[in-house]
Amino acid sequence: MNNFKKIGIGIVLVLLVTACASKSEPNYQYMPNMYVPVSYETYGEVEFLSNGMEAMSPVPNTIPRGWMPYKYDNTIEGKEQARLEPSPLDSLIVEEDLATGKELYDIYCGICHGNKGKGQGNLVKREKILGVPSYDDLGRNITVGSTYHTIYYGLNSMGSYAGQLNHKERWQVANYVMKLKGDLTK
Repeated sequence: MNNFKKIGIGIVLVLLVTACASKSEPNYQYMPNMYVPVSYETYGEVEFLSNGMEAMSPVPNTIPRGWMPYKYDNTIEGKEQARLEPSPLDSLIVEEDLATGKELYDIYCGICHGNKGKGQGNLVKREKILGVPSYDDLGRNITVGSTYHTIYYGLNSMGSYAGQLNHKERWQVANYVMKLKGDLTK
């Protein structure tokens, strides 16, 4: 008899739930904030943050951690000024820096400029990119400073690599480019 009561109560509950369900109106939601999230405006001020500075613009005159500001502008005049800039690694250039510069050059530059700097990388050979110069062109006055400037800002169809390489790595690659230029002019 107890089993019949339990089955009867179960049937009554099922009928009650199905009778209350309507396809034209939504049912009650158990946790409504899981279905309808609260949206916030991107970079907008929100009242629950204590200092009001979260996800806002950085404080003026600050730089991101690990980022070195570059003193030359992305202009022709800036590149000419950078041409005279010596490498800070010049007095400390060792085989380790050149080896690291070679590794980074092979990863980022060799695909277009070629492993020897002749402008015949894989993308040039496949004619995906045209007009990549060789480092031994007499008409090009390539210096370590101008190479760093080009890596930092990019030039023509070459994009900037400032986001991929840190300050020291950019100088290592620039010094390795100067080594390749010296090897080509011998």
